[in-house]
Amino acid sequence: MYQHTFTCKSPVDLPLGKIVCVGRNYAAHAAELDNPVPDEPLLFIKPATAAVPMAEPVHLPRGRGSCHFEGELALLVGDKLTDANAADVPEAIAGLGLALDLTLRELQSALKKQGQPWEKAKGFDGACPLSPFVKLDWLPDWDNLTYTLWLNGEIRQRGKSNHMLTPILDLVAYISSHFTLLPGDVVLTGTPAGVGELSVGDRVAMGLEDDWLRVETSVA
Repeated sequence: MYQHTFTCKSPVDLPLGKIVCVGRNYAAHAAELDNPVPDEPLLFIKPATAAVPMAEPVHLPRGRGSCHFEGELALLVGDKLTDANAADVPEAIAGLGLALDLTLRELQSALKKQGQPWEKAKGFDGACPLSPFVKLDWLPDWDNLTYTLWLNGEIRQRGKSNHMLTPILDLVAYISSHFTLLPGDVVLTGTPAGVGELSVGDRVAMGLEDDWLRVETSVA
């Protein structure tokens, strides 16, 4: 069962809430899937039951087509945000982490063609492996964060926050204008180019900056 944790081993006294995600926040990722770049953030929500610890093996859904990895920067919300301004956001973020937005790609493509929501392709049980969070008792440079995803030892994704179409603080403020963010909610900030299919036996590693955080998992 998933529970928020900090990398420093101190407990996170926050319940797991909703997971708010943004699609196509990197132009290069939109292009690699032949999707148009949206005029404003494209939001969707994963339920709490999608969250699992990234350190545990990733279990691929059986009989539902290919499952793709999408590495993302994750934010742990520490204070309530409603219709916030970007300036209000930093003090409300309790932690920085990493996430895999697992996607049943064939199912997602079929749902998109039918004009239907993506939740069946994005919100299944275990669809959001989460790392521990780096506790923010300091404020990072939100526009200069970098993270990396390796698949079987090969770099597949390199995310830079200054490449995001909607910057982190503006994105969280925008989300709060549509959905109140509560302590324990998680925000995923979008995936860069380089997504791909996972297979049983794969090893996935993710790192935030040079040494803030590194986590590894296997695919079962």
